[in-house]
Amino acid sequence: MSRARARARGTLTVIGALLLASALVRLGDGIGQALARATPEPPAAEAAQAGEACPAPEDLRILLDTLQEREARLAGREAALEDRMQALAIANEAAAARLAELAAAEDSLRRTLAIAETAAEDDLAGLTRVYETMKPKDAAALFERMDARFAAGFLARMRPEAGAGIMAGLSPEAAHAISVVLAGRNARTE
Repeated sequence: MSRARARARGTLTVIGALLLASALVRLGDGIGQALARATPEPPAAEAAQAGEACPAPEDLRILLDTLQEREARLAGREAALEDRMQALAIANEAAAARLAELAAAEDSLRRTLAIAETAAEDDLAGLTRVYETMKPKDAAALFERMDARFAAGFLARMRPEAGAGIMAGLSPEAAHAISVVLAGRNARTE
């Protein structure tokens, strides 16, 4: 409820300020017109007899020169801003094109990685099948020389019967090291 009152007060304040500003503008306009009426204009005949325009007072000439210089500076700034805006538009177009290229490259890389991942998975599956079909004694001799983490990766993919035959042919130290790696993998997934 207090927020609605605060908004209403804010709105009323803004409306009041606008009404006050309007009154001041009208008052200022009225003063300017009154001053214009109070200043007597020289008769047209006198101006024609003089044959020349009324010289501007020095302070008005200085003001006019200052305003013209300011107008020239503003025109220069405006032109510079327009140039800058055009440069930014060109840069935005170039950035958008570059982002499109990067998105296309990322998509291509993603497809390549997917192909490589499936190829690597296919290679591992094929090698696992080779080790499964080997005689357990021959496979155990190979697994004995492998790093325990590497060997555990293959044993985890094998059918339990083939893995058991290979583990039975390993030395107790190698079988223990591989078992620790396999147990650690399952412990980390929980």
